[in-house]
Amino acid sequence: MQNDANVVPLNKAAAGQSQNSSMGRLPVALVNVRDKFAGQLKHAMQALFDNADDTLFEMADRSTSNGEQNTFFEAMRDLRLKRKGIERGFLQKFADNIASLNQYDVAKGAVLEPVSSDSLTLVQNDELEESVAMDTMVAKVMSRDATALAHLSTRLNTLVTRKVEDKTNPLGPRMLCEAFLEACQGLGVEIKVKLIILKLFEKYVLGDAGQLYAEANQVLVAHGVLPELKGTPVPRPQHRGVAARGVGQAEQAAVPASGFANAGSQEAFDVLQELLAQVRGSGAPRQAMPADALPITSNDLMRLLSHLQSNMPTQSLDELDVRQSLDQLLARVSNRSGRSRVVGQVDEDVINLVSMLFEFILDDRSLPDSLKALIGRMQIPMLKVAVLDKTFFSHGGHPARRLLNEIASAALGWGEQSDVQRDSLFQKIEQVMMRLLNDFTDDPAIFSELLEDFIVFTGAERRRSELLEQRIRDAEEGRMRAELARQEVERVLNQRMLGRTLPEVVVRLLEEAWSKVLLLNCLKHGTDSAEWRAALTTMDELIWSVEPHEEPESRMQLLVMVPRLLKSLREGLSSAAFDPFRTGEFFSRLEGLHVKAFQRFKQVEEVEPQQTAAPVAGDQSIVDDILLLDAPLVVPADDPAADALGMVAVVEEIVLASPEEPRTREPEEFLPDDDEALLQVDALRVGSWLEIRDRPDHKVRCKLAAIIKPSGRYIFVNRTGMKVLEKTRMALAVEFRRNAVRLLDDALLFDRALESVIGNLRRLKHT
Repeated sequence: MQNDANVVPLNKAAAGQSQNSSMGRLPVALVNVRDKFAGQLKHAMQALFDNADDTLFEMADRSTSNGEQNTFFEAMRDLRLKRKGIERGFLQKFADNIASLNQYDVAKGAVLEPVSSDSLTLVQNDELEESVAMDTMVAKVMSRDATALAHLSTRLNTLVTRKVEDKTNPLGPRMLCEAFLEACQGLGVEIKVKLIILKLFEKYVLGDAGQLYAEANQVLVAHGVLPELKGTPVPRPQHRGVAARGVGQAEQAAVPASGFANAGSQEAFDVLQELLAQVRGSGAPRQAMPADALPITSNDLMRLLSHLQSNMPTQSLDELDVRQSLDQLLARVSNRSGRSRVVGQVDEDVINLVSMLFEFILDDRSLPDSLKALIGRMQIPMLKVAVLDKTFFSHGGHPARRLLNEIASAALGWGEQSDVQRDSLFQKIEQVMMRLLNDFTDDPAIFSELLEDFIVFTGAERRRSELLEQRIRDAEEGRMRAELARQEVERVLNQRMLGRTLPEVVVRLLEEAWSKVLLLNCLKHGTDSAEWRAALTTMDELIWSVEPHEEPESRMQLLVMVPRLLKSLREGLSSAAFDPFRTGEFFSRLEGLHVKAFQRFKQVEEVEPQQTAAPVAGDQSIVDDILLLDAPLVVPADDPAADALGMVAVVEEIVLASPEEPRTREPEEFLPDDDEALLQVDALRVGSWLEIRDRPDHKVRCKLAAIIKPSGRYIFVNRTGMKVLEKTRMALAVEFRRNAVRLLDDALLFDRALESVIGNLRRLKHT
């Protein structure tokens, strides 16, 4: 049966042939395009997943709740596990789409099914959001690279049997998006995470689509496929992964995915220029230009700014005036050239805008004064970025803007210190500034690098502080629960004992020992639990058992109760880990009390044998003593039971000792509920930063870490997560009322500065 191996099932052979033969029939030119495109897609997908981890980690770091943070962490884990499968699935789908171009469709008549209203369903919200995101991505690519894609589709139509249109082109954005979404079907992530991943796909895969189409067209032209098509884009030099490394000035304007370009960015700068033009000579300074003045180029301006940057004073911000320093340099240049040189109008507007932005930043009260000098050193580097790239004013995600915002956000909780050089945050910000001043010439990629490094630094600090904050919140909430439980135990003890005269041993047992059992049950089970009610019942029975009773039936009730009572007392004290030696002392004295009670009953009536013959099983030693009562009780003077016979009147409220340190008493002033200061306190949210003047000459910056609702206490921590302050709601309102508290604005610094500048320009326009 040597030939058995040559027998192949027809269905298997057909399947293999349908898959492989079609690939074999692809033209050589198309195979070359497929292989080149697939290789570049593979690198782009690797860049996507390499950056997805950092992006999701950053989103988790910025989350406002534990649930949201866990969502991003779970997504990171899921993406890591399924990364290889998604990459393989995407590339396989791409290859299958290419292979299908040379396959005939078996014609089938369209089957029209009856439509009823019952079969119509609404598109799921998640699917709708995916669809909208995909349409947006496709529209961006088509608006940017429509010509190159149209030429590619035209050339493919000369090579394959199927009709290729832009929307059915396997290399087109729609087919690529659909292939990626199909590969991601197994991801168990929420829609907001999937939209982030789609955004990364747009950035790292579709961002270079125009370059890929240009190269694919060049491959086909090299194989003689419609070389006469005019207007075929010439591929630009390779800049793969530029989103992480940065690009040159020209490419920033031309390639949105690789730089900082954004739709409508130039229009935004034009609006700012219009505002400046209408207020020149009033709010915005204007350089006087001689009639024969020759504007310098932006490149010359960059060189002058680099000179100022390298010679920036380090002592004080007052020594830095960019406008004045530029005028001095231009005067030197004019003297040497013999012709007046000035800054061009566009660059002049940029200088004025950046100058106004930093005037706001350096006057901002939310920034600590000692860090303003460091942040002020960013003025020239930021000015150079704005000269290079006008989208700086409109693109919120610009790395230079994000770096400034991140530094300002981290500095929000920085307090004034005597030895700033030992503070890690101060050193890190200083390090960032020195890198900018020493290394930044004309490549904005350094901002992305410094931003990533600074986010890693602040992320590590934030995680440490959040861990401490959570511990403080847990401790404060636990302390409050213990305080409320202690107050409840005090209440039930005073309710049952205050005003009564009881044996001293019972008072001590309840106050020193049984209170711990009550406290434990209250904390573990609550006051509505069976355990709490059982502990109260035991306490009530103990008090009843040592009180005088004259009724004949009380003797039998006591005889039945005592063994069960002693058992409950032992079990309760044992569960609360009460000192066993003190437990033994208490029980020895209780024995004397109960024997004394039965002695008193014996003096009233004779004990009938049938009444004492059936006690409930319990503490047998006490029962035996009770049954042998034929003579008056005689207690030796040195016996511990002798002290137990003493009675004490409970005339003062019982106050249980607290293991916590006593809280400092705050002078309480009562304000009406509609008082503005109280409304300010009620508007505070956990995470708000405040500056509080705790002494006439000292201020502390702190964050609201927790609001303990039952007690109305506000817990504040510093930047490192350590507790620094605790205030009641009313005391904090009093501080607001006397202007000792100032709420710090934690909104993005650059955005606030830009809004302020635009508002000022509009006001000047109407004056």
